[in-house]
Amino acid sequence: MNVRPKKFLGQHFLRDKQVAQRIVDALQLPPAPQHVLEIGPGTGVLTQFLVSNPLVDLHLVEIDRESVAYLKEHYPQLANKITDGDFLELNLDQLYPSPLFVIGNFPYNISSQIFFKILEHRNQVTQVVCMLQKEVADRIAEKPGSKTYGILSVLLQAYYDVTYLFKVPPGVFHPPPKVMSAVIRLTRNNRVQLDCNEVLFKTVVKQAFQNRRKTLRNALKILNLPASLMAHSLMEKRAEQLDVEQFIFLTRQLELHREAPRI
Repeated sequence: MNVRPKKFLGQHFLRDKQVAQRIVDALQLPPAPQHVLEIGPGTGVLTQFLVSNPLVDLHLVEIDRESVAYLKEHYPQLANKITDGDFLELNLDQLYPSPLFVIGNFPYNISSQIFFKILEHRNQVTQVVCMLQKEVADRIAEKPGSKTYGILSVLLQAYYDVTYLFKVPPGVFHPPPKVMSAVIRLTRNNRVQLDCNEVLFKTVVKQAFQNRRKTLRNALKILNLPASLMAHSLMEKRAEQLDVEQFIFLTRQLELHREAPRI
């Protein structure tokens, strides 16, 4: 059976098996079988290399019923390990064991939402290898001091080490997207929890970047910062100039002066 790529699902099927092999090879698995979840396998271009790996206990999640039927036909050994549904709606803790390695060609229209979902399950998801729009990959991997550096950069880098692996041209997809793609790897770091209120940390980061042209003194006014913190030299900077540790420090100082907001 043929599977038609569907625009409303943001599907662009990878056709190049060499690129697919490189993506699968980027998974850094310990020398023992690991639970691997492939998001949006489509017609199985990554699946074919994962299913033959003895270190991979493979699970699939696919929202497209046509693709699900195709996968069950071509990979009958995985029939009981295919979740027919939306990754964003799944309870990962209940459905999949821990630790969990995630891989996939992420739909460009929901890639940021996928990462926010992964952040919610950061203590379960050990590693992520994914292909996504180059612009988003650049943003995630960027370091402070760049206009590309943003909310997703800080939140992901707080809990994951990010490695930018390689770029992928549009011509290896069907249909070809209008943008370049890139492959990155996220590996969970040793930070069990932040040295501050994590909800407040997220609030500070989002508020700072929503007003990224302003200094932090002006961007964070809405948080009713105490005068002592307003006078801190860090407040002269803009959001894009702060690394993760500085955002943690800023949040911690705010905690010390006021009750963290309930969100």
